[in-house]
Amino acid sequence: MADADRKPGEPALRDLVDYLARGLVDQPEQVEVDEVSEPDALVFELKVAEDDLGKVIGKQGRTAKALRTILSAASVKTRRRVMLEILE
Repeated sequence: MADADRKPGEPALRDLVDYLARGLVDQPEQVEVDEVSEPDALVFELKVAEDDLGKVIGKQGRTAKALRTILSAASVKTRRRVMLEILE
């Protein structure tokens, strides 16, 4: 979703995912966040360097779960389901 397509006050969810992921990894320049709009949901696909994958997922998936929780809370105003997929 381009900045021009955003409604006033709608959170920049893609930027949030990007910001959080860059803070977790050793190679922030390799962080990519793609936005895929589906009829019933908005999906963010997160790609990081292979060496940083464990940092984004965390022990027993705790970091990934925390990222998804933050994204879900931030997306409440959009009234649309938002999902985060971490790609290898």
